[in-house]
Amino acid sequence: MSVLTLDLGTSATKAALWRGVQLVALARASVATTHPQPGWAEQDPEAWWHSVVGACGELRRVEPAVFGAIDAVGFSAARETFAFFDAELRPRSRGILWSDRRAEEEVASLGDADGFRSRTGVIASAGCCAAKAAWVERHRGDAIIDARWLLAPRDFVFARLTGDVLTDETLASRTGFFALDGTLLEGAPSDRLPPVVPATTSTDASPSAFLQAVGLNPGVAVVIGAGDRTCEVLGVGASEQVPMVSWGTTVNVSIPHPGPVSALPRVAQVSRGALGAFVVEAGLSAAGAAIAWLASLTGRSHDELLAMATDVPPGARGCIAAPWFAGARAPWWEAGAHAAFVGITEAHGAAELTRAVLEGIAFDVARCLELIAPNAKELALAGGGSAHAIWRQVLGGVTGLPIVRRSIDDAGSVGARLLVAEARGEALVVDDVSPVLAREETARALVTTYSELRIDADDAARAVLGLRN
Repeated sequence: MSVLTLDLGTSATKAALWRGVQLVALARASVATTHPQPGWAEQDPEAWWHSVVGACGELRRVEPAVFGAIDAVGFSAARETFAFFDAELRPRSRGILWSDRRAEEEVASLGDADGFRSRTGVIASAGCCAAKAAWVERHRGDAIIDARWLLAPRDFVFARLTGDVLTDETLASRTGFFALDGTLLEGAPSDRLPPVVPATTSTDASPSAFLQAVGLNPGVAVVIGAGDRTCEVLGVGASEQVPMVSWGTTVNVSIPHPGPVSALPRVAQVSRGALGAFVVEAGLSAAGAAIAWLASLTGRSHDELLAMATDVPPGARGCIAAPWFAGARAPWWEAGAHAAFVGITEAHGAAELTRAVLEGIAFDVARCLELIAPNAKELALAGGGSAHAIWRQVLGGVTGLPIVRRSIDDAGSVGARLLVAEARGEALVVDDVSPVLAREETARALVTTYSELRIDADDAARAVLGLRN
């Protein structure tokens, strides 16, 4: 069976072509983000569609025979990003990203913060879809008066391919419109929300100009799939003792949890799992986005900066970073805090700043693990950062845990492939698609060094948090 998986991420769409369990080709198409005001993050919703067309076009070019024989399509997708659309699926607003923080004043409308997180699993913050949707209603109400749907990027693309307007349980559970048991909260815009279905729901693609633009045949099965983090948890075989640490635009620490709702921890966000149960998550502020920011300032590429950081000793020669470019998210949840460097001198350059950012991210990962996975035995890596030895070295040194890499770093696409298998009745497990490539032990001396450095890192983090008051 030939399968196409589409991973609609924040900065790019990745299209993966599979022949059975073999990854044949991978293509990506970028999606531009604009920041019209401080704290705002927007995209053109049509760019979500064009990125799919572009990535699929590249796959058709390199593997025309396999692409022409595609039997099924599956999705992994960024969450907490949305736009308003009319009944013909034309955008009626800009796409507002998960990282957008314009809705600070609307957070109060979510009610008591602890109660909101207990009911929904979502942090009551300006990043919450429910708060951002309220902001759009308040400030752009005239523009969306004829809007029919509030859709995530995946929902929009799925609807264009199939003609069916749906969302899945994992994306719905991260909007703040639904309780963890799946019931709609009072006051949610029910008339604009699509029906919620399981992540393995499959429908046939309908003949249309949209389907023709992608190059798919009418009748191909389209599996709605799930949110990126829930797909990644599947794609690395994560467990409570083997948490998933994903590096992308940001870093996420996640573990599956069987539930029930009453047994879920309250120290992190919780979403529905792609194959039932739940996923406990701690999403950080920035990772790849922080390195990209440094790249834009220094004129160095992402890979150049990471290579330079390799030559810097642990501790970045006294430079400490709080890489909170979208507020201090997990484990702090202080939206008003911002990124900072502590201890910079004229002797510090791009290499030290990069090393400090990597270490700052790793220290936050360690803090999250202490909250949601205190019994972790090793870490399962996902995302593009998995391929970089410097990230694995720093993460292993800071956490003191062995690092597990699978043969395919793009765990979101692996998870989407497994969901297609579940929907189509294939008997596949993660080891069939992406077997373990390596288990890397961390030198005890490095663990000891980072244990000592953490004292200053914790002091610096608290000092930076104090600056917001």
